[in-house]
Amino acid sequence: MAWAWASASSPGIETLDLFANLALGFSVALSPENLLLGFIGCFLGTAIGVLPGIGPISTISLLLPLSFVLSPIGGLIMLAGIYYGSQYGGSTTAVLVNMPGETSAVVTCIDGHEMARQGRAGAALTIAALGSFFAGSVATLIIAVAAVPLAKVAVNFGPPEYASLMLLGLLASIVLANGPFFKALGMIFLGLLLGTIGTDVNTGAARYTFGFFELAEGLNFIPLSVGVFGITEILANLERRRHETTTTERLGRLWLTREDMRRAAPAVARGTGIGSLLGLIPGGGIVLSTFAAYMIEKKLSRRPDAFGKGAIEGVAAPESANNAASQISFIPMLTLGIPPTASLAMMMWAMTVHGIQPGPSVMTAKPALFWGLIASMWIGNVMLVILNLPLIGLWVKLLRVPYRMLFPTILLFCAIGLYSVNMASFDITLAVILGLVGYLLRRFGCEPAPFLLGFILGPLLEENLRRAMLISRGDPMIFIERPVSAILLALAAGLVLLLVLPRFRRSRQEVFVEEPS
Repeated sequence: MAWAWASASSPGIETLDLFANLALGFSVALSPENLLLGFIGCFLGTAIGVLPGIGPISTISLLLPLSFVLSPIGGLIMLAGIYYGSQYGGSTTAVLVNMPGETSAVVTCIDGHEMARQGRAGAALTIAALGSFFAGSVATLIIAVAAVPLAKVAVNFGPPEYASLMLLGLLASIVLANGPFFKALGMIFLGLLLGTIGTDVNTGAARYTFGFFELAEGLNFIPLSVGVFGITEILANLERRRHETTTTERLGRLWLTREDMRRAAPAVARGTGIGSLLGLIPGGGIVLSTFAAYMIEKKLSRRPDAFGKGAIEGVAAPESANNAASQISFIPMLTLGIPPTASLAMMMWAMTVHGIQPGPSVMTAKPALFWGLIASMWIGNVMLVILNLPLIGLWVKLLRVPYRMLFPTILLFCAIGLYSVNMASFDITLAVILGLVGYLLRRFGCEPAPFLLGFILGPLLEENLRRAMLISRGDPMIFIERPVSAILLALAAGLVLLLVLPRFRRSRQEVFVEEPS
């Protein structure tokens, strides 16, 4: 009887725990220092989202050294603001200039810029901001509710389960990477290879250091991320021929009509649901969610011919999916230690530098950090609405800054940030070399995101694989005998089979190559 009463009352107890945890989170996030850092992150994120060719990955890589001198929670709040703030800012460029500031804003160009040409840029930007705010708020609530049950499940994970989970994440990033899958596979292997550089933890032997004592502790993540993403991005943008773009100055009214709200509200809701589901997928889940949301709206619409001609649903659905997916992607990183995107891989590495191991233990070992980060997302969404609507004029002016004036400043901050980590010029040299390598890989159509995920997850995969084999005394059947591990390996095998199917490969290529009309 007592057991039945305890079981019946447990949902109420869990609800009280959730409110207590959120109260703790808001008390951390609302401190003056963290509020300021959150605002700085949101502002920078919006700015880099507006400016095509910079991106959150490059900016986060540049600011990683700065986050080390801040408190762990303050640094993560700032980096998180940059990450999801860039998703907001990318829609501004897509609508006004027909140039997506972020890859995930490609679909927004289709109807968003058409609305701007019709003098309704203000309405397009308003629905993009409000849809993103709603989606981000819902996604943050899902994180708060789902994180505890997922963490309880993840606590029971052993080395076999983690090794299988890492393998599943790597395969998913290959399946959903942009471009031919064999190139993504090659980038994964390159990342795995570079991840083995350093001293073997078990034997103490040096691996692939080539006599450089600076590599004894492994390839430093800062030079790698700044080189492959920051310097490579600068070289690619300097090479790319800059066409004159016409910025839409006439915004029109910002407020939506009743008809706009009637058509956009269901699209926002559906986009939020799609983004919340697909955002859990490693690799291209965020980009995939925007295309899926747009295609579903077009199929459900009574006027499918209006899409591509300024349909407000064509802006509301992908923007909501984009922001929901970008925030939902924090779940696997925080609860399982699996970063679904390159930007979150950098944040995960920043946590390890502060001595915080991402995974289920974060919730119990660092509750203030975990719940403070979640509460900061709600606050950040409010800040982003304020930044994106009243400051539209500022972003329009920012679009007119020539790139030739931006890249020297970016390079200067790259060099300062690299040298400040270890006070070593070797890191700057290494970043330049890796930047040139990254530029050559990009010229051959290789996407760098799978490479970074391979570099981050490779050492974790190796460590858990070797632990599992030690536990089983060399018997690989341990991965099949453990039910959770067997399920994860079955899902991984299913992904491999998908790559073999010609129909899936064609549809995958159509989704990621589609351009705005």
